[in-house]
Amino acid sequence: MAGPAPTMEPLSARIPSDLYLWLAQLQVDGATTNSDKLRVLLGQLKRQHDGLADFAAAHAWARELVSRLRDALAHIEGQGSGHSEVMNLLLDHLTGSLAMVVGASPQGPADAAKLEDALVRRAFSLAEGLLRQGTTTQARAHDPDVVQRHMATTLELAQSIHKLQGG
Repeated sequence: MAGPAPTMEPLSARIPSDLYLWLAQLQVDGATTNSDKLRVLLGQLKRQHDGLADFAAAHAWARELVSRLRDALAHIEGQGSGHSEVMNLLLDHLTGSLAMVVGASPQGPADAAKLEDALVRRAFSLAEGLLRQGTTTQARAHDPDVVQRHMATTLELAQSIHKLQGG
């Protein structure tokens, strides 16, 4: 059950005409007037600010940032034009990494090391996922050759490291 509706307060501001025109043309879900748009946008900004220290809230905000892209990709997939596991892997990595970075506020070397560890773990998880896609001649991607085309240097580096370690 929802609580009582919040009290509305008037807000008056002067903004440059280029911002006014941009706001007037901006498409905001659930908002048609400039007042509605400001309410929605300020609400988004507040959620972003409040969620900086909370990974789940920061992750939701990061997903919101890429929602237009995800919607466009879903539309392409809905037209039967294919599904890309590679694109989903990349977007999930970017969303999660951004959420970690935005929410981070290390208080000392130990906190910085924990963040570094988490980010490196995510980066290697992305690399593993891309390498898995490279085990076949064609990746599950909008461009089936995209992984093969870009992984040669990474494989060469990995082989060099393996040789250096006595493998």
